[in-house]
Formats: sequence, C-alpha cells, structure tokens
Amino acid sequence: MAELENPIVMNKIITFLSSLVQRVAESNDLNSQFQIQKVSVFHGLTRPTISIQSYLERIFKYANCSPSCLIVAYVYLDRFTQKQPSLPINSFNVHRLLITSVMVAAKFMDDMYYNNAYYAKVGGISTAEMNFLEVDFLFGLSFNLNVTPTTFTTYCSYLQREMLLLQPPLDSIDSSLSLGKSLKLHLCFDEDDPSHKQRQLAV
Repeated sequence: MAELENPIVMNKIITFLSSLVQRVAESNDLNSQFQIQKVSVFHGLTRPTISIQSYLERIFKYANCSPSCLIVAYVYLDRFTQKQPSLPINSFNVHRLLITSVMVAAKFMDDMYYNNAYYAKVGGISTAEMNFLEVDFLFGLSFNLNVTPTTFTTYCSYLQREMLLLQPPLDSIDSSLSLGKSLKLHLCFDEDDPSHKQRQLAV
C-alpha cells in the first residue's frame, strides 16, 4: 500500500501498534497472578525502562526497514502468539519479541537489511542473545514466514479501520487473552480457516 510510505501514516501505525501491544502485555501481567506463564529466552529478568512506543520508534528509525516490514512483523507476532499460547506477551518479553519479529521480517521482505549484530545494538542486547532469539522465534513460527497479499492487505485494513474509528482494540477483551486471540476477534479472518485459503487461491 502506497500510503504506508507517508511518514504521518507510519507514525500513526507505530503509535497504534505500540498501544495494542502494551495493552496485551499489561493484561497478561495481571493474568500471570492467576495462571502460570512459561518463561522463555524472550523473558528478561526485569522490565525494560524504555516504553514500548519509544522502543518501536527506535527500531523503525535505526533498522531502516521498509514500512511493509513493520506490518509483516505485526503478522509474525500475531502468528507466534497463536502458535505459542503458553508464551503470552508480557512486560518481560515484549521488547525482545518486537526486535526479533522486525529483524526476521526485514530479512524475509527487504532486499537490503542489517546483520544480527546491528539489530542487537538497536535492541540493546548482545549479538549472541539476538541469534538465540531469532532461532527460537523461527521455530516458534514453524518457519511459516510467507505472507500472502490477501493477508497483508487484511492486516493493513484492520489497522486503518481501527485508527480511523479511534476505537481501542482491547477495552472489552478479557485479560487472559494472548495477542493472537485478541487480534482474531478484530481481524476478519483466521489464516487457518479453509474459506480464507480458498479466497487466497482465487486471488
């Protein structure tokens, strides 16, 4: 979508995505008091002091990835949470999940991208940790990196619609839901739905 190249539009997308992810993280933080959540390589010992929005703005600024890359990273993050329900996004893992999803998306989408060492510096972690996070994220996705034009357009449309309506996406969502489950209530399809796959084949 050409409008993604508009800096104003991208700033709105970053703001909305940051708000969305933060709401999910905060909800799952509360839910952790009642349900045991698995600790993974994405889990930090403490909550990062940088806000999610500032962190995402930093990644987009210094990683120099395409606007489309950010949308694909959003798709990957949603897929990851759906495939790994025992690893809900929370305040301890959200930053590492964001930097990893953007790096993987850039490698898959963009003709030119920085290496893991550079992304590690942008994300404030070591190169060795960045390497571990990438491998774990890929396995968590079952290496399902392809994003069809239909899927890409649908995620973009969802973001545009929510930004235009200015409706917070998670106000009425139960705090126990992961990002994947929450987003599925707002997206108009489930990627595993046979009817959606048929529509993809028809495109």
